[in-house]
Amino acid sequence: MTDLTCLALNCSLKPDGPSNTQILLDQLLDQLSGHGVSSETVRLAAHDVKPGVEADMGDGDDWPSIRERILAADILLIATPVWLGNPSSVARRALERCDAFIAETDDAGRMVTFGKVGGAVVTGNEDGAHNCIAQIYQGLSDCGFTIPQNAATYWVGEAMQPVDYGELEAPPENVASTTKLAAASLAHVASLLAANPYPPLS
Repeated sequence: MTDLTCLALNCSLKPDGPSNTQILLDQLLDQLSGHGVSSETVRLAAHDVKPGVEADMGDGDDWPSIRERILAADILLIATPVWLGNPSSVARRALERCDAFIAETDDAGRMVTFGKVGGAVVTGNEDGAHNCIAQIYQGLSDCGFTIPQNAATYWVGEAMQPVDYGELEAPPENVASTTKLAAASLAHVASLLAANPYPPLS
């Protein structure tokens, strides 16, 4: 198998400290490592990612360096908590900044993100995981990423209760099996695309 790399964007609202999203994300990254995928995580709230839809929004914008890491990776994961039934504002900003990829093409006329695979990780103690995944899938697809089947894992607890994912003694069986499946799907499709790129458009 071709050596593959993954960049994970943890879109927690907290710049540091404990993160339920990071726990589930780490479990997926651990599964990916079993498929030969090396990974790194960026905690976006710890960076100054300016609002906008350009590749570089000027002085002080941390996105250009993060963008370089996205383009260097085979797999991009957007990991987000659920807030008010939607992805976090940090996740939405990441997708907005990815919008610049739509206007960028390589020498073969393809989006510069063609051949890269996208997936999602979602945690929360309220409903909204499927809605968050749908928004992430659509955004990444619009920006040129390929979405494999079952390319996401998620956990949501009962509504209006205080238990967080990080407080569980172990992942629920359904979450663990979904995480394992997501890793297999992401790695498999990324490997296929690395060996068989999309055809030139020009």
